[in-house]
Amino acid sequence: MSMLRYYDMLLHSLRHRGIEVSGIEPTACIGQFSCGPLTKWLRYVDKYILFPFALRKHIAILEAEARHVGQKLIIHITDHSNALYQAYAGANIIMATCHDLLAVRGAFGEDTDCPASRFGKFLQSCILANLRKVRMVICVSSATQGDLRRLAPETASVVIHLPLNQPYAVLIEEETKLRLSTNMELLKRDYILHVGSSLKRKNREGILRIFARIADRFSGILVFAGENLTAEQRNLAQKLKISHRVVEISKPSSQLIEALYNGAYAFIFPSKTEGFGWPVIEAQACGCPVLAARTTSLPEVLGRGGLLRDLADEEGFANDLLDLQDNQMRCELIQKGFANLNRFSADKISDQYIATYQSLAG
Repeated sequence: MSMLRYYDMLLHSLRHRGIEVSGIEPTACIGQFSCGPLTKWLRYVDKYILFPFALRKHIAILEAEARHVGQKLIIHITDHSNALYQAYAGANIIMATCHDLLAVRGAFGEDTDCPASRFGKFLQSCILANLRKVRMVICVSSATQGDLRRLAPETASVVIHLPLNQPYAVLIEEETKLRLSTNMELLKRDYILHVGSSLKRKNREGILRIFARIADRFSGILVFAGENLTAEQRNLAQKLKISHRVVEISKPSSQLIEALYNGAYAFIFPSKTEGFGWPVIEAQACGCPVLAARTTSLPEVLGRGGLLRDLADEEGFANDLLDLQDNQMRCELIQKGFANLNRFSADKISDQYIATYQSLAG
């Protein structure tokens, strides 16, 4: 879903700036049918066999239009995992956005908590090989660019951060309470929030251990929004004797997520690896104090607008959470978060995209 939001954001922002843009994406034909474990493979048929025919036709039309007005055509692949489509882009200027290389690194045996099957290893090798063939790769963080330079040192790249992908902002208190009223426990007690998946690299196990350290000194609850906890994570919560203080909110709407950020005591994001880390700036936009791990892209994205700890320093995370009971410290951190958001304005980032397009087009 985050890739689709980025695609939609890019189309909207460029059109708003007067850039002529045409978008195309695979549609579910065969893959719309649910066939258990075969569903994934049916979607691959849509993506890698059927869609290229539509893509070639679409590009041919755009090429003719560009030649007619004496302009150059730039093909921008907005998700690096679709780098294979560069083979159908002809002699046009081809670029791609690289969000992270965690799956590629995992396929090559690196510890990214992204293991790959035999087919997965083949697919990720193909993705990297095709990524090497594009004219320019836009990396969403310096951490991602570092991975690209290590795995494909000959590939030209530039860093352009992601903008805030949702119009999240500080809500009036009444609106926050209204949106959270479906779960009254959120209105009665302070809560520490995590938004994301249950993937191992998101380190929800670490969050549970951190919360257990302060359970006797913090009267609130721990909220996981996004995917539900895994069976192993629930077992850990029981072992730590905090399961009765853990709330799971599955697939929350954007409106509910915004309210959750607004109402939270703190947002915690101790991920092991991230390509960018959208939830960090989402929380800052809603005036929520942020604690994150000093790993990969997170220090770069968080800036001075949050508290950073080494991944293994769970005692430090726990102490920081308790320190946020100091209102002065809390307010200062929130204001620093607002200031950090200036780096991720849509206008600034659109300027960088346009400058990159102009540079490639000569």
